[in-house]
Amino acid sequence: MSQPDWNSLLPALHPDTRVVLHAPTPQALARARGNFKNLTAAHPALQVWIVVNAQAVQAVLDQPHDMGPALAHVLLCPNTLKNNGVTAPENIQVLPMGAVEAIARMQQAGWTYIRS
Repeated sequence: MSQPDWNSLLPALHPDTRVVLHAPTPQALARARGNFKNLTAAHPALQVWIVVNAQAVQAVLDQPHDMGPALAHVLLCPNTLKNNGVTAPENIQVLPMGAVEAIARMQQAGWTYIRS
C-alpha cells in the first residue's frame, strides 16, 4: 500500500504562521521543548512561543539550562510565580497577565494553539 502524498493533502505552513505551545506540567514542558526544536528546525521563520504555567514553571526555574535555545522563547505565568512565592531570573520572560488569558488573546489574534 502506498503512502499518501502529504504535501498535496496538507497545505504548507504559511511563513507568517505563529504557534503557541502550552506547557502546564514538567512532562508537557519536555514535549514543548522537543516541539519547539522540531518546528524551528523545519521552519526557521515561524514565530513560536512556549507559554508555561502551573507545575511546569518550577521545572523551568529549577533547570533552565535544560530548555537550551528554547529558553529565549519561554513565557512564564506571573500568577503561578506569585502563588508559589517565587520570582523569575532576569533571563526568563514573564507574561504581563496570566497564562490562560495570554493564550486566549494569542488565539484571538490568530496564533495556533498546541497543548504540548
